[in-house]
Amino acid sequence: MSFVDELARLEEMRARGSLSEDEFQRAKAKLIDAQGAPEPVSAFNGLRRSRSDKWLGGVCAGIAQASGVEAWIWRLLFVLLFMFGGTGVVIYLLLWIFVPLE
Repeated sequence: MSFVDELARLEEMRARGSLSEDEFQRAKAKLIDAQGAPEPVSAFNGLRRSRSDKWLGGVCAGIAQASGVEAWIWRLLFVLLFMFGGTGVVIYLLLWIFVPLE
């Protein structure tokens, strides 16, 4: 059974009166804990700057490894953001400062 199906089953049991509100909340919390962290969160937690494939700080290569998108696409995106408003530099510098090396 999928996560959604399990959650729907718990909701149905609560609606029928088979589960009290407290039992429902505990079962729901247990189900959510068993599910684990969502994929975007775990990908973000695994974000590291690259030591081997870097031009400046390794930010784009690190994002490429975490997202599965080629590094040159990320580099192009940052250059475009820099040219249209300058936000690419700010974002890149913040990532360079706060994202650790691999």
